[in-house]
Amino acid sequence: METQAVLHTKQAVIRREHAIQVKVPLPFPLRWVNAYLLRGGDGWTLIDPGLRTAAAEALWTQALAELGIGWRDIDRIVLTHHHPDHYGLAGWFQERTGAPVLLSGTGLEQVKLLWGEGEPMTARLLELFRRHGMPEEQLAPMREHMDSFVPLVSPQPEVTVIARGERIRLGAAEYEALEMPGHAAGHLCFYRREEEVVFCGDHVLPQISPNVSYLPGVDENPLASYLASLDSVRTLPVRMAYPGHREPFSRFGERAAELIRHHGERLETMLAMAASPKTAYDVCREAFGDKLSLHQLRFALSETIAHLIWLREAGRAAEETGADGATVLYRRR
Repeated sequence: METQAVLHTKQAVIRREHAIQVKVPLPFPLRWVNAYLLRGGDGWTLIDPGLRTAAAEALWTQALAELGIGWRDIDRIVLTHHHPDHYGLAGWFQERTGAPVLLSGTGLEQVKLLWGEGEPMTARLLELFRRHGMPEEQLAPMREHMDSFVPLVSPQPEVTVIARGERIRLGAAEYEALEMPGHAAGHLCFYRREEEVVFCGDHVLPQISPNVSYLPGVDENPLASYLASLDSVRTLPVRMAYPGHREPFSRFGERAAELIRHHGERLETMLAMAASPKTAYDVCREAFGDKLSLHQLRFALSETIAHLIWLREAGRAAEETGADGATVLYRRR
């Protein structure tokens, strides 16, 4: 993995209007993920604690001490979604705080597939990548890469399921849990209508486009789910959005509309690339380049597959079987 940035607490801990933002370091180009602390009458709510690494543990230990927050002062850990950079430290925090960890039911199902007994999603993804053109020599390193995430999300927490539409306490206020699939099945945004504030996880990000990946057996058209979710929040009254990456922002509806346009443009680009039959791997390399790390390739290929599935389901691309009888090809109709 890439070298991990270590952020000093003066840079990493920022007091915002509705929460304390904590920039938890990541060993990826994203550099950090945002966690949020909200103060309530009986304790603190922690949203999305980050990936478990030594640097993240050190930052949290120092940050909480400087903030005067004891481990037992944290009374709940709430997750927008199950991705490791948001979920990874949940079990570590639960051991120290005794606090419940809250996640959507769909998110919990994927946790079990990804990191539960036998890690069944690993084999499914590797077979998916093979069928969509990934060379055999890349499959073994990809398995090692996926296996490397297990310690970054361990120990596994005991999870309390958040129901879609449930009103949930974050700090001292109640928020509505809005299910917004696409970036992750079961992704939740937490919205407080009275103040027009949303903790939006990775659903809508400023400046960067959230990854939309296909996972076999989870959502058969994740890009369609994402575009519908974005459309549903374009007119949501939001004065301030607290995202999983980059800084809090106010242009929530405008940004959702920009992301819809972005994916429309990417669909057209990938459709043009499939003028002759190509594997998703070939389209991925043409769209994203050949300088990707294994981590980047995994998500770029999964996103390419999601876009090609959307084109197939829209009747704009045909899916064919290669000469070997196994490889999947896509061709513009």
